[in-house]
Amino acid sequence: MALNVRSVDYFYTRVEDKPGRAYELLAKLASEHVNLLAFSAVPYGANCVELTIFPENSGKLNDSAKSAGWNITGPQHAFLITGDDELGALAAIHLRLLDAKVNIYASTGVIDGKGGYGYVIYVKDADFPAAAKALAA
Repeated sequence: MALNVRSVDYFYTRVEDKPGRAYELLAKLASEHVNLLAFSAVPYGANCVELTIFPENSGKLNDSAKSAGWNITGPQHAFLITGDDELGALAAIHLRLLDAKVNIYASTGVIDGKGGYGYVIYVKDADFPAAAKALAA
């Protein structure tokens, strides 16, 4: 698999940290056929969780959020990168951005167990054009 770089929209919402909150959101999205490219949940403050949602179709997510009464923020932009899982693959991506003087302010990666990986990179909005150019090289 060659390196595949995709610009993606993401949205987030903050919810009270209690059992079932992520499930409720994910189940609602699935019931409304909102396909997700990625999803994360991380602690936010003392009693909240930030749910970050990467929909395949931002309009469908917005419609679902509106009908459910969710307060979501976005769209914001990130990169979803997939490629062959080989030693130094992530370092090579970081080097492209370093050479372009782009700072990565957050990232998350995972292997697929079949020789590939997925990597989400967040950059500041002002750096997004330079990052897109560097990652397309």
